[in-house]
Amino acid sequence: MVEEVVGLLACKDGGTYVDCTTGGGGHIRAMLAASSPGGKVIGIDRDKEALAEAEKVLSSYKGRFKLVHSDFKRIDEILDESGIDSVDGVLADLGVSSHQLDSAGRGFSFLRDGPLDMRMDQHSGESASELLERLSAEELEHIFKVYGEERFARKIARAVKAAGEIRTTLALAGLVEGTVPRKFHPRKIHVATKTFQALRIAVNEELAGLDEFISLVVKRLKKGGRIAIISFHSLEDRIVKQAFKKLSKGCICPPDLPYCRCGKKEVARIITRKPVLPSGEECDLNPRARSARLRIAEKV
Repeated sequence: MVEEVVGLLACKDGGTYVDCTTGGGGHIRAMLAASSPGGKVIGIDRDKEALAEAEKVLSSYKGRFKLVHSDFKRIDEILDESGIDSVDGVLADLGVSSHQLDSAGRGFSFLRDGPLDMRMDQHSGESASELLERLSAEELEHIFKVYGEERFARKIARAVKAAGEIRTTLALAGLVEGTVPRKFHPRKIHVATKTFQALRIAVNEELAGLDEFISLVVKRLKKGGRIAIISFHSLEDRIVKQAFKKLSKGCICPPDLPYCRCGKKEVARIITRKPVLPSGEECDLNPRARSARLRIAEKV
């Protein structure tokens, strides 16, 4: 959704932008091209391999970008360390990059056998196999049910604990396939998709603090600056939608309140009342894009 992102972020010459999930650098390259000749972009990523690849892709824009190995939820500190008070736009693409999915050694996909890792940053934190071994059946059931919306969360969690050590992606995929009754296997996706999604979210703590991050970004935007978030499953999209809705009311209530009670005036305007979806052509070229949902808000 590169064209949609660049167009809706309204990238301009001389603007300063942040790509919170650099990946292979595709979005940054488009943002730099759209903001030529004076625009600048800070790219953040937890994956050192992704940053190394992006450095090559962006070599022709030397001097106009800076790549930072960090968690994007540290954006406040990153901007302070870079001597930047405010920016014109921020993008966060919450999906797993194609490079990560295609690399068997990263353990994100059940299509290739590899170590069950799933960490965005392989130099820190607990791997997926370690998480499965440490947590109880009840804790795993909660993860599979909440993060994966998996109907057979309890059955899968108990099967995982009964199996003992699960070290590879195909071992976990095979366990799920053998645990879920054949008549409940989905037709369009692999039966282990939701389990892998839930486990990846838990390993990388992807949903933790997402609403606070959005509020923080808006504070660092210039007037008229925009925040763009691409999500890939309903839990993420729901958090983004509710965070934008509260900001559009200027809400300062705690994030866990179901509705605003403070009645403050708006600090952000929602640009996309409904999420922008990828085109049919893009989905044909990249089937992984089919679940993408883009939402944009503008600081007022």
